[in-house]
Amino acid sequence: MTTASEAVIAEVKIGPVQVSAFTDMAQLLSYIIRDDASVYAGSAIAINPEKILTAMENPQVLAVIEQADLRYADGIGVVKVMQQRLGRKVERIPGCELWQALMARAAEYQVPVYLVGAKPAVLAQTRDKLLQMGAKVVGATDGYFKDEAQLLQAIRDSGARFVSVAMGSPKQELLIQRMRAVHPDCFYMGVGGTYDVFTGNVKRAPELWCKLNLEWAYRLLAQPSRIGRQLRLFRYLWWVLIGKI
Repeated sequence: MTTASEAVIAEVKIGPVQVSAFTDMAQLLSYIIRDDASVYAGSAIAINPEKILTAMENPQVLAVIEQADLRYADGIGVVKVMQQRLGRKVERIPGCELWQALMARAAEYQVPVYLVGAKPAVLAQTRDKLLQMGAKVVGATDGYFKDEAQLLQAIRDSGARFVSVAMGSPKQELLIQRMRAVHPDCFYMGVGGTYDVFTGNVKRAPELWCKLNLEWAYRLLAQPSRIGRQLRLFRYLWWVLIGKI
C-alpha cells in the first residue's frame, strides 16, 4: 500500500509556476510530518495569483519560487485553475492555517521546532503559546538578528527538524536557501505574518469570510490601499481566460 508520504503528487503548471495539487490540507500535513514522526526534508511556499503574476514579470522571484520543493495552492484563483485542469478536487490551503496545523502535528509527534522572525515580543508570545500546546521548541531567534552565521550555527546545533521563518517574501525564502545549505535534513517554511495572527496581535478575516474564500475582500475593506494589488486579480483572471496562464 502506498502511504501519503510516498504518493506521487500531481503538479499543474500555472504560468511559469508548477503547483503541487494536494487534495486537501490533511494530505499535505501527512506528507510533511509522517505518521512515523519522520519529517520531509525540503521547503514549502504558498502560491496565489499575485505570486503567479509576479513570477511572470520578475525572473528573480520565479527563481526563488522554483527553489521551494513544495508549492501549494494558497489562493482561490489558483485552486480554480487546478481543479479545471485536473478535473478533480483541489482544496485551498491557507499558509497561516497550514502552519498552525503543522505545529499541532509537530507537538503530537514531538518534532523539534525552531522559530525565526517577527518582533522579539511577538516571537516570545509565539514560543510560549506553542510550549503550552506541548510543542518541542528547541530555539527561537527574532527577525532583528545581526549575525546570520551565529543563527545558522544555532539552528544546526539545536537539532531542529522543522524551521519556520516569519520575515516576509522574498527575504524569508532567500534566508531559507542559505539555511538549507548548512542544515539540509530539515523542513523549512516561510510564514510571513503568521506569528502575529497566531498570537492575536493581528486580526484575521472572520471565519465565514474565509470559508467563502472572501478573505481578499475583507482585507480590501479593512485596508483600501490594497486596491492596486487586488486589481491585479482581474488581470490574472483575464489571462487565464485567454490562455496566457
